[in-house]
Amino acid sequence: MPEPQPQEKARVRRRLEKEGIVISDKMDKTVVVEVVRLVMDPLYGKYLRRRSRFMAHDEKNECKTGDRVRIQESRPLSRRKRWAVKEILEKAAP
Repeated sequence: MPEPQPQEKARVRRRLEKEGIVISDKMDKTVVVEVVRLVMDPLYGKYLRRRSRFMAHDEKNECKTGDRVRIQESRPLSRRKRWAVKEILEKAAP
């Protein structure tokens, strides 16, 4: 009988990253990040702004409203929180 082949290595799922602006820091260890993207209208060819809001985990409460941040996909941390702040790219003007 042929020997069973060893299992192939499990594929590692790449974690998505997005950049956006912190629009709310009122919660404890959580910020709301707004990500804006441009989408072309299929009929007129005009670019439209589309926004998405993500709740992101901020372990050290470092982010303030207006900061530009990079967020990374993570495991579910609560009902609506599936992202974590990876780094602060630019601090808001005081």
